[in-house]
Amino acid sequence: MSVNVPEVAPSFRCIDMSVSRGQTSLMATTLPGLGAPGLSSPASLSAGPEQSGPSESPTHESTRDLAELARAATDAPLDELLRRGLEGLARLAPYELAVVFSLEPDGRTLRPRATKGLLASELVRQHRLSLDDFPSLKEALETRRARAFLEDDHAHGDGDPFDGVLDLPHGHACMVAPLAAGDDVLGVLTLDRRECVSYPAPVVDLVEVYARILALAIKSHEQARRLAALGQEALEHARALEEQMTAREDTLLGASRSPLMKTLARRVEQVASASTPVLLLGETGTGKERLAMAVHRASPRRDKAFVAVNCAAIPRDLLESELFGHVRGAFSGASRDRLGRFKSAHGGTLLLDEIGELPLELQAKLLRVLQSGEVQAVGADRPQKLDVRVLAATHVDLEKAVAAGRFREDLYYRLAVFPLSLPPLRDRLEDLPGLVVAILAELEPRTGKRGFVVTDAGLRALAQHRWPGNVRELANVLERATLVATGTRLGPTELGLPLEGASLGASLGASLGTGLGASLGTGQGVSSAEAELVSLAENERRHLVRVLAHTGGRLYGEGGAAEILGLPPTTLQSRMKKLGVGRKG
Repeated sequence: MSVNVPEVAPSFRCIDMSVSRGQTSLMATTLPGLGAPGLSSPASLSAGPEQSGPSESPTHESTRDLAELARAATDAPLDELLRRGLEGLARLAPYELAVVFSLEPDGRTLRPRATKGLLASELVRQHRLSLDDFPSLKEALETRRARAFLEDDHAHGDGDPFDGVLDLPHGHACMVAPLAAGDDVLGVLTLDRRECVSYPAPVVDLVEVYARILALAIKSHEQARRLAALGQEALEHARALEEQMTAREDTLLGASRSPLMKTLARRVEQVASASTPVLLLGETGTGKERLAMAVHRASPRRDKAFVAVNCAAIPRDLLESELFGHVRGAFSGASRDRLGRFKSAHGGTLLLDEIGELPLELQAKLLRVLQSGEVQAVGADRPQKLDVRVLAATHVDLEKAVAAGRFREDLYYRLAVFPLSLPPLRDRLEDLPGLVVAILAELEPRTGKRGFVVTDAGLRALAQHRWPGNVRELANVLERATLVATGTRLGPTELGLPLEGASLGASLGASLGTGLGASLGTGQGVSSAEAELVSLAENERRHLVRVLAHTGGRLYGEGGAAEILGLPPTTLQSRMKKLGVGRKG
């Protein structure tokens, strides 16, 4: 079956010339300058009285329709979008039935998605088409070209798609245009009229373009819908995570039985309603990020974003872009714009964790942001005003860092307007029972194990430990215990805590069934060469080697060497370099 469309249909058995002339005039008016041979031209129509006054041409109206269609692509419901599209299409190609067929997932069936015109009915809306039965439709989809059907197509081709549904004469005006957007074929658009006159070739070409734009609008609408669904899913996921964190935050402040933590809770209430920068201080693992979340949740910004960035975990050459964003082409590899964490936190709260590890050159830029409230992306020609509440956290003694020249004094005083200091776990042992319950509940989704409780003997063992890793170390001990325990009651043995005077390393090795604890603790199981007295540096080097062997060379993340040793990753890397220790020992 040929896909070439002649500009004027051959003779038809049922042509009504008066209707045909009227339609031809409308076609020519719609397409000024594109009049088909033998059809009335715009010039011949201009003498009529209906052309004497100024009016908007159909071409201009169609252009306006396309613009409105593009604007409605992401805002209007899909049914409304298709209705507008079909209404605008009538100005290009008159019809009595227009149908948008969507291609089903099987890739072989067409289902009406929208109908318009005098012949639209419930029968049409329930109609289904198989591409196996209509090769001409399949050809239109494969070639992605619109075509008008002629009398011969109806009589000797694969038939009328609406046979049995509509009583249309052979040779009636009929057109099909594929709905294709990029690599995706979404379906087809069909137009039908009772009149026996073919759509002119210029009209077919314009309808093909219109169908492509309609397909792009449909695809854009579907992408917007999927993005909205993903956004809602992400929001629900964030809420679920926030609910999981709430138990630990409540134990951290509101439900704490420690006088130190109750004082801290009152200070949080005092500063939460302001936009003042807050400096969160405390040893590694004390829960500074959770304290920052508590400040955010108690503030008027609670419904806005809470964004956290670890300044020690991002390479120096990427940190500026990570914080402030960049524009496309700002540097090699910047193929698209990046918002940056400050812009992501606009209206909300930004936590700069491990602020003591921020390079000096970025400290100056951060100070400027805090002073002006403006952020300038890398490669941008002007700054942008933002509303961000900044919280900074560190376990480093910033006053000593200032004295040593590693931290800017002006930035320190800018951040330390209202410091909040988290006490170590050993100074708030009153909270151990509540923390244990909250942590065990939080571990359940990750470990898949439920119903664990710590016995009284286990709690006494927990209270005797010094907890150099604080709450994070406690969480690690409890998670490990749930994984190795054969029952649900966790006592000193399951917790793997050392006896008084023994090291945690020795007990850890015993609980894991490895020689790690012996080599770190009592010296049993260590070779004679290792058991000899050595310098402190050599002892540290051997300790690093053993921990790295235990983690398989992994430095970062949960269970990594940095977490086990209670060190920032950058500090650990510096010590490894100084002692000549590689990831594989």
